Amino acid sequence: MLADMERITADLGAQHGELRAVLENLAAEQWDTPSLCEGWSVADVVLHLAQSDEIALGSARGTIAIAAPSAGWDMEAMYTGQATVDEIAAEAVKKQRGATPTELLARWSRAADGLVSTLALTDAKRLLPWVVGELPARTLATTRLAECWIHTGDIAHGVGATQEFSDRLWHVARLAWRTIPYAFERAGQVLGGPVAVTLDTPDGDVWEFTDGEAVTTLTGDVMTFCQVAARRIPGHTSGLHASGPDADAVLDLVRTFA
Repeated sequence: MLADMERITADLGAQHGELRAVLENLAAEQWDTPSLCEGWSVADVVLHLAQSDEIALGSARGTIAIAAPSAGWDMEAMYTGQATVDEIAAEAVKKQRGATPTELLARWSRAADGLVSTLALTDAKRLLPWVVGELPARTLATTRLAECWIHTGDIAHGVGATQEFSDRLWHVARLAWRTIPYAFERAGQVLGGPVAVTLDTPDGDVWEFTDGEAVTTLTGDVMTFCQVAARRIPGHTSGLHASGPDADAVLDLVRTFA
């Protein structure tokens, strides 16, 4: 099953490369610029990515119990319901602020590069511990790609750069589609049946995600869909079109993360 990891780990590495190219061209003062991630500067976003990639690397290596507290994360509080994932992530960033841009870039790069090389040698179906329970290694790699893509956009927006389309978004879009049942369950709602998602790419291709006779359908632009799933723009004003019994709820709830 290692062959199944080749594409996703290659694309994860490429997404890291896109972000690294943005960061390496920033002046020191730009790291203090507010990002699109509310309340966080560019430096804060990079710190968060470093922390979460360190935890993911610990998961893949079997050392998450050491990696999580080292990265400032209180996993016990999360698992026992004392705090949400977002609250714990925010507190971890607050705890570990203060590094220079050079130090932050080096820290994140070590974690990101280690994660790619380790996951590339991990069986795709091997279950790894994560913030929502255990995930197959391939799914963990996909969630890390999605988060890096989201935060690359947050940083690009903050510094006035443009985030271009890439085929790597196929992973993000598919993750968002596959996560729809989880999103409904998390919100305490009942999904009425299968959802089909059909997305247009800037290259003129059409990506279709469906696993049965859909009762709800969603169509639109792939970049827009992924931004809605990233909770960066609201679904109902995004230009996406949904129809069927769960149309409104899908636009409200679709997401790529816990």
